[in-house]
Amino acid sequence: MKLVPLGDRVVLKQFEAEETTKSGIILTSKTQEKPQEAEVIAVGPGGMVDGKEITMQVKEGDKVIYSKYAGNEVKLGDEEFIIVKQSDILAVVK
Repeated sequence: MKLVPLGDRVVLKQFEAEETTKSGIILTSKTQEKPQEAEVIAVGPGGMVDGKEITMQVKEGDKVIYSKYAGNEVKLGDEEFIIVKQSDILAVVK
């Protein structure tokens, strides 16, 4: 199966949370903060959304930073994805 986003939606694959701090302290799963950095897996077509012309500014493979509480988490098979609107993406990491 494959996720195909509609409109101005983007499918993201979140990077793994850090398991240790820089000083070497091991973090439990409860204390690990979810990263806000992800890889773009799929991009919607853009077009007219709510009466406005939307041009998609990200592409598959981009590394992005997105809003902390943005999107919807989706599990497909064994993998977890986040579907966000393009406006929830704050920056592309180059």
